[in-house]
Amino acid sequence: MVSVQQWSGREAAALRAALRMSTRAFADHLGVALRTVAKWESLGAATQPRPDTQAILDTALARADSAAHARLEALLFPERRSARPADYETWTEDIERAVVCVSRQNFPFASVLLNRWLGRHDPHDLDDKGLYLYGRSLVLLGDLQRDQGAILGPLSARQSYLTARGMFGELDIPRRVAQIELSLAVVQEMSGQLEASARRYEQLARDECLSRRDRARARLWVGTALSKGGDNDYATDVMAAATCEFEELGEPEDWSVAHQKLALAHRGAGHLDQALHYIDIARTTGTVDSPMQRVRLDTAYAHILLSDAATRNDGLSVLDQAAQVAQQFGLSHQLRSIEGIRKGRQG
Repeated sequence: MVSVQQWSGREAAALRAALRMSTRAFADHLGVALRTVAKWESLGAATQPRPDTQAILDTALARADSAAHARLEALLFPERRSARPADYETWTEDIERAVVCVSRQNFPFASVLLNRWLGRHDPHDLDDKGLYLYGRSLVLLGDLQRDQGAILGPLSARQSYLTARGMFGELDIPRRVAQIELSLAVVQEMSGQLEASARRYEQLARDECLSRRDRARARLWVGTALSKGGDNDYATDVMAAATCEFEELGEPEDWSVAHQKLALAHRGAGHLDQALHYIDIARTTGTVDSPMQRVRLDTAYAHILLSDAATRNDGLSVLDQAAQVAQQFGLSHQLRSIEGIRKGRQG
C-alpha cells in the first residue's frame, strides 16, 4: 500500500486520478472547495495543503481500495512500472497465494495480491514472461469477480477474461485460451444465456486443447445449462456421462459436484426420490472446505427439501444457513440464487 508522508498538490492530483474522479467529484468527496482542487492541479509540488486538509487526504487514501492504491503508486513512482526478471519470482508467488485465497473466498487479500501487479505494469511494456504472468493475474481476477457476482460490465469477470484471452492468444498458448473460453461460457450461463452457454460447452467438450478433466467439466455444464432451461431429462443423461468420466479420471471432488448437479436436474424433472439419493451422495463425499462449495451444496439440498411439503421447514432452515455463509463471504451470485428460490417457494 502507498503511504504519503507530506501531501503536495502533486500527490493530491495523483490521488484524484487514481480514484478516477473528476475535479468536482474529488472536491465533493473530500469536502473542500472546487478552487482548492484546481489549485493543486495547476501548482503541483509547488503548493501544500493545510494541516487539516492533509488529514482529510490521509483519510481518503486510507479508504481507497487496493486498485486505487496500485494506480496511485504507478502515478507517483513510474520508475517501478517496468518489470524486472527479479520481480517475476515474487509475482509468481503472489499468484500462487492468490489462487489459494480465491479458492477459500478470501477476496480482499486476493485482490490486494493481484492488483499490486496489475496496477503497477503496463502490459505493452512487458516481455513474454511478464505478459504471461499478467494474463494469469487477470484470469484470477476474473475468477474473483465471477465468484462475487460481478459478471458483466467494464469492471467484471467477462472483461478480465476477454483481456487475458487476447494476451494468451498473442503468446500463442491455445490451452490457456481454451480454458478462458470455458470460463466465458460459465459467465454466459450465470448471466442467463442458457442456450448460448450450452452450445459453447458442447463445443468445448470436444476441444482437444483442453485437458480431459476440463472437457468432462464442459460436458457436465452442458447439463447444468439445460437443466436451468427446463430440459431436465436430457440434462440428467449428459450429467451421468460426465459423472462416469470423472470416476474414470479419479477426480473425487468433480465426481461429488456432478452428483450435486444431477440431484438438481432430477428435482427439476420431479423425481424427488432420485434427487435425494444423489444429493445424499454429494453431501457424504464432497469436501466443504470452500465456503462457495458449502453454500452451493446447502442451497441444492434446501432446494430439494423445499420441493416436498413434508420437509419444507427443514429446507428453509438449510437455506437460511446457506444465506448466512454467502453473506459472510460476499458471494453475491449465490445470494441472488437463494433469494430466487425463496421467492419461488412463496409464489
